[in-house]
Order: sequence, then structure tokens, then C-alpha cells
Amino acid sequence: MTHEEILTMLGDYVDYLIANSSAEAPLWNIEKVRSGKPNKWNYIDGCMVTATLSLYHTTGDKKYLDFSKQFIDYFVQPDGSIKTYDPKEYNLDNVNQGKNLFILYDLYGEEKYRKAIELIRSQLATQPRTKEGNFWHKDIYPWQVWLDGTYMAQPFYMEYETRFNKMQGCIDSYKQFMNIQKHMRDEKTGLYYHGYDESRQMYWADPVTGCSPNFWLRAMGWFMVAMVDVLERMDEQLYNEYRGIQAMLKQTIEDVHKFQDEETGMFWQVMDHPGIEGNYLETSGTALFAYAVLKGVRLGLLPKRMAAWAEKAFYGTCDKYLSKNPDGSLQLGGICLVAGLGGKDHRDGSLAYYFSEPVVCNDAKGVGPLVLAYTEMIASK
Repeated sequence: MTHEEILTMLGDYVDYLIANSSAEAPLWNIEKVRSGKPNKWNYIDGCMVTATLSLYHTTGDKKYLDFSKQFIDYFVQPDGSIKTYDPKEYNLDNVNQGKNLFILYDLYGEEKYRKAIELIRSQLATQPRTKEGNFWHKDIYPWQVWLDGTYMAQPFYMEYETRFNKMQGCIDSYKQFMNIQKHMRDEKTGLYYHGYDESRQMYWADPVTGCSPNFWLRAMGWFMVAMVDVLERMDEQLYNEYRGIQAMLKQTIEDVHKFQDEETGMFWQVMDHPGIEGNYLETSGTALFAYAVLKGVRLGLLPKRMAAWAEKAFYGTCDKYLSKNPDGSLQLGGICLVAGLGGKDHRDGSLAYYFSEPVVCNDAKGVGPLVLAYTEMIASK
């Protein structure tokens, strides 16, 4: 396919997904579909709605805005409460969807969005933290910091503090990134480990470093996007902190690029073990890399030369995994359904573990990032 054909195809794909999805039954939330349970407020839908709002912003097509508002309004009640969301669950994943509330509040001025923003902010006020000050990923994972959590919570936190709290928590957000750099970055590769346990008690944690054993691609992807999204929301008055995160972003992209597959432009599920049995080129993390870099270049956070790496990742993913079904519908494959650490499934962070999780089609953890990268591609045209 030509690049133009790919972009057209992706536009059709998004339209197909939203035409067949609602807040009660989103086509892209494969975990929810498989569970057979009613939908809840969650980060997966949050990622997808961020993508549809970004499409509205880029194209001006109101159908994307109407869909996003309808989706969010199913959950956000007139009094600002959020159906199925409990701040006292202390799950950073549940903060992610909050980013979209700022956009709807700006566009519509409805007070329920402002109240819902305050409700989500109340979770962070009492979210348990490590001794060094980082949010625990979830209350059920004590003393643990996961890379994913930076994407889930920090952009919302930074935007709230900048807009509504006189920047009081911005340095706190910055320090959480610096702690991650201190504890979770591998000096040899420049990659970041998926998780860190300050207590060193979890079976997956290295007794010396506290880190999990491997570099999971999607966690790295969330982390790269988190840095871009936080910088986008951060006031440059915080001169040193702004440049600190920007330098960390640039270095991370340089280091990650070394692991980009030469032939396809994609990245491997476990990044530093290309081609070994069980490993595969994975869609979601590759798309997150493409999006982070394209957006970083557009915002002037990254050098222009990096855009070529992102475009190669974007088109490589589409060439390998975006295809037409016999009935004419489209599908995006190569998406790791889920991966985590600990829990009742004894997820130990080993290579065998990361290779064992299901690989699926059309899940928003891959679709959302690819659509976000797509919006950057069309914005740069």
C-alpha cells in the first residue's frame, strides 16, 4: 500500500470503530468484551477518546467531538460524580480518562466536567506514595512504581496544577519523573524497567535494585508519551524542571531508537531480545513511540531528524498489521492484550511471561496510540 492509501484506510477504520461503539459496549475494549461484564470508567477507553478528540482537533470534523462527548457523558453525571469510578480504589489507571474532561470543559463550559476533574484530583491528594514520594501504581500494589503510571496520572496532574492550583504540585510531578530516572533506567541500554518495588519484597523485584527483570515495550511507550504530554501541559516558567524532563525525553528516544527493527521499523515486545523464540514485533508500543516522537517534534521538544524514525515505525506497523477482512471491515493486529507484574496470576516479569500474554486485534491499547500517531501524521501534511 502507498502511504496515502494507508492514511485513507486508517480514517475508514476509525469511522468503523466509532460507528459500532458506545460507552456501554466499546468495540475496542477486548478485555471488557471477553469478560462479559458491563463497561466501567477505564484507561483503555480513555486512550481511545483522547484519540477521537485529537482527531476532532486536527480535522475539525464534529462527528469525532460528538462521539467523545456522548461517551464521556455516559459516565459523568450532572452532579460531577462519575459512574463506576471510586477515587478510594487508588488506581492510577483510572486517572487517565480525566485528561479528556479538561478539553470538554473548555469546549462546553459545563460545570459537571469541572466537578468531575476535582473528584479525580481528590484521588491524587491521598494516593499512597513511596517513601521518596512517587505514587504507588495501585493500592493493591504497595510500594510499587510502574512506568505505565506516568502516562496514566502525570499529564492530568500537571494540567490540573498548572491551570487550577497555581502550579503548586508541578515540582512534585517533576520529582516523580526524576526518581524513575534514578531507579528504573538501565545504564547499559538506556531503557527503563517495567516496574520498581521500593520495598524489594515482591518476587519479581531484584533484591538489590528493586527493578523487574525486563524492558516491556508498551511500558516504555507509555513513558515516552507521558513525558511529551507532561511537557505540553507544563509552564516554561519552571525553567530547570521543564528542561530536565525534555533532556530525559530526548535521551530516551535516542536510546530506544537503537532497538528499532531495521527492516520493519517496529519494536519487539521485549525490546532487547529481537528475534528470539516467542518474541514478536508489537503494535501498541511501536505506535506509542511513533506518536511520542511525532508530537515531540511538532511541539519543538525533539529534533526534526527524529520524525523519520517515527514515520518508519508508523508505516511499518500499518504494513505489517493493518489489514482487510473478507467482509471488507478492517483490523489491526499484533497487540499485546495486557501485561503487568504480580497479582493473583503470579506475573513474574520474565521473558516467558511477556511472551505468554494473548496477542489480539482491534484493542484500544494498540488502536488508540496508532490513531494518535495518525493525527500527528495528518497534522504534519
